[in-house]
Amino acid sequence: MLDFVFAVDDSVTWHMMNLLKNRNHYSFLKFFGPKQITSMQSYGAGIYYNTLVPCNGRMIKYGVISTDTLIDDLFHWKTLYVAGRLQKPVKILTQNENSKLQAALVSNLKSAVTAAFLMLPESFSEEDLYMQIAGLSYSGDFRMIIGEDRSKVQNIVKPNIPHFQKLYSTILQDCPQVVYKHHLGRLEIDKSPEGQFAQLMALPKNLQQKITSLVNPPGKNRDVEEILLQVAHDPDCGFVVHQGISGIVRSSSIVQSAKTILTAVWCWGINPRWGDGTHSAHSWLTLSLHPWVRLAKQKTESAAIS
Repeated sequence: MLDFVFAVDDSVTWHMMNLLKNRNHYSFLKFFGPKQITSMQSYGAGIYYNTLVPCNGRMIKYGVISTDTLIDDLFHWKTLYVAGRLQKPVKILTQNENSKLQAALVSNLKSAVTAAFLMLPESFSEEDLYMQIAGLSYSGDFRMIIGEDRSKVQNIVKPNIPHFQKLYSTILQDCPQVVYKHHLGRLEIDKSPEGQFAQLMALPKNLQQKITSLVNPPGKNRDVEEILLQVAHDPDCGFVVHQGISGIVRSSSIVQSAKTILTAVWCWGINPRWGDGTHSAHSWLTLSLHPWVRLAKQKTESAAIS
């Protein structure tokens, strides 16, 4: 199933216009109107999904997220829901000029590399790195326990190594802490306490806070820098980072899955009418989030609101 996301400036206006064009895409929540749908959107990961929508002979789902919420997640990993999906290869279908969003997209990729470095050993393969990155958004996801395919990360990475390389090559080349030993096909990262402290200080703000709450004893007030310095010297530094990420993902995945029960709808026999003005609700970014990028390269643009 292809997964689309629309980042919009005004969610209420977007849903109002989409209800006029594609009312049957929505669950019973359509009877409550665009303001209540937008209110529901704000819970959990801040994204509202219409699922099981037939389009051009295949099923798609599409989510709507405000531009500000997306930027916040990309910079700070507040929920790591959409940010996690954007750490994998995606197809950007349309994008308006928004320098803050552009910076946030790059920041998210750099943060993914940094977090992966902290959880990997001193020497690792390129595939190991991409497996670690692709697994970030599944850490702590309760769906991986109750039914999701546990080989999902491997299935995403192995067929798409060239796409991951294209996405991360510049960041890796510009990173002073990593050395690529071509003759061995291995990368080496600085695992000294000083190196790990620099990496911890570069992590998104919300993850730093999660880590400090795990390490800092109750009632003891210490600043973040002091706590992260302690973690940098801990042999279990990578495990602590993993636990912090798991805490972020766990809470957002539970709430988002609960929302799916309310927003999901079976849409058999619907003839979706994409376009005719819905895009005018200031859509900054239209993405196909299916991890297998080759599928998004087919003629799927007609499924995007443009």
